[in-house]
Amino acid sequence: MRIGGIVRNLRITLAYDGSDFYGWQAQPERATIQGTLAAAIEHVSGAKVLPQGSGRTDAGVHALAQVASCELDAGIPTENLARALNHTLPPAIRVLRAEEAAPEFHARRSARAKTYRYRIYRGEFCSPFLARYVYHYPYPLDEKVMQEAAGVVAGEHDFTSFAAVDPERRHEDEETSNVRTIYSSEWGREGEELAYTVRGNGFLHHMVRNLVGTFLLVGKGTLDCAGLKRILQARDRSAAGPTAPASGLYLVSVEY
Repeated sequence: MRIGGIVRNLRITLAYDGSDFYGWQAQPERATIQGTLAAAIEHVSGAKVLPQGSGRTDAGVHALAQVASCELDAGIPTENLARALNHTLPPAIRVLRAEEAAPEFHARRSARAKTYRYRIYRGEFCSPFLARYVYHYPYPLDEKVMQEAAGVVAGEHDFTSFAAVDPERRHEDEETSNVRTIYSSEWGREGEELAYTVRGNGFLHHMVRNLVGTFLLVGKGTLDCAGLKRILQARDRSAAGPTAPASGLYLVSVEY
């Protein structure tokens, strides 16, 4: 944002319901979070920018506090930007904060940790007002053993077994290693919901959803903790479980 001849680097924190979007990354002829945010910024300021997110959430994935950054050459004061953008954006996307950041700040490259949560609704019937935001799984699960298995992935590991091929990765200046550090990994119950919360220094394409799909195999009794360790050591995606549906996944927070 240029005020008094200075281009400012902005940090934008936003929440969104990803149900009707084809993920974060801008795509031709498709509604995406990045593309919709860029169009709103252009409408408000007249500037054509492509805000960079902390990561690319998939189609149908939600965010409680995604972070984006961009340089903006426009006269609108920073404190008015969030209000103006929310006036323009669809109700499924809300800007929580817009603030000036240091020139070197980059939403993705500056990130130090992220937290994701995956919500599973365990009740027999799932309300139509909740169905878009959880994975409905009313079938038997050993939740205690799932909690025990969650600890297996904590620490530094090569997560190739839980990574889908990411066609965009080679085109960006991203880390090519599949080694990540998981600081915490746990399942918890709240009412009819079973939720998996994981915090780490980074996540691979579909990694959390693949972990959840594999933990469900543990809960169903078709895989034990020793088997989970073998899958982790195999570094082979075909060794792990299926990818859990996108509807239950949320980007909770990004740390800098």
